[in-house]
Amino acid sequence: MDIPVFDSHFHIIDRRFPLVENQGFLPDDFTCEDYLRRTANLHLAGGAIVSGSFQAMDQSYLEDALATLGPCFVGVTQLPAGVSDEEVLRLNGVGVRAVRFNIKRGGSEKVEHLERMARRVHELAGWHVELYVDSRELPALAPILSRLPAVSIDHLGLSGSGLPALLSLVERGVRVKATGFGRVDFDVAGAVRDICRANPDALMFGTDLPSTRAPRPYHDRDLRLILDTLDLDLARKVLCQNAIDFYRPASSQSHQSNEGLFAVLV
Repeated sequence: MDIPVFDSHFHIIDRRFPLVENQGFLPDDFTCEDYLRRTANLHLAGGAIVSGSFQAMDQSYLEDALATLGPCFVGVTQLPAGVSDEEVLRLNGVGVRAVRFNIKRGGSEKVEHLERMARRVHELAGWHVELYVDSRELPALAPILSRLPAVSIDHLGLSGSGLPALLSLVERGVRVKATGFGRVDFDVAGAVRDICRANPDALMFGTDLPSTRAPRPYHDRDLRLILDTLDLDLARKVLCQNAIDFYRPASSQSHQSNEGLFAVLV
């Protein structure tokens, strides 16, 4: 495919680094080499490596993956609330761009630390916070999320009954990952259109590879759905440009080796 794709959400799983059983689950390996083989048919412009519940607060796997995949890739990690400023800035220097709160499965910091951490990492390094959350829980979180400087929500929010709450947040600037189509209980094409109508800058496509615990794993037809649902200009934004813009490093803390990422679409 000739259209550039920034894969906004995928996992690297490598048993050379610590893994933590989560709810009785440990994933199979999915190394950087596995990922590149699986995406060889894409015009891959880069991507975001996301820490899973089973990786808890480990940074070693992520640092290795960022070094292996190179300057067009960024990281989304999990950190304790007491992380030092120095550690945030060190991780920023190797390409980390966000902190994840895994509300659905755990393994991350607790949600009561969300607002303070979100403001702190944004002020320090321009990071956003990412939430793996069922959208049915968003009404309770909306007062906090609407105050935060930069937020993304995984997997289209998972639940159809929560879509109105998700769309309300999208109208206020929250970003959404068009990922995990096999995890949701609603019509994906309709949700994609609704989110883009609410804010054409909000939606960011990702493969969700290797789709751990998904009822139906990623298939290349998921990418085709974006092209079939949206006009070409909007599809280009969803497949690449929106994520490029969102993950752009703060100018004061720019990760030098990420320069190639932001030249892709020039």
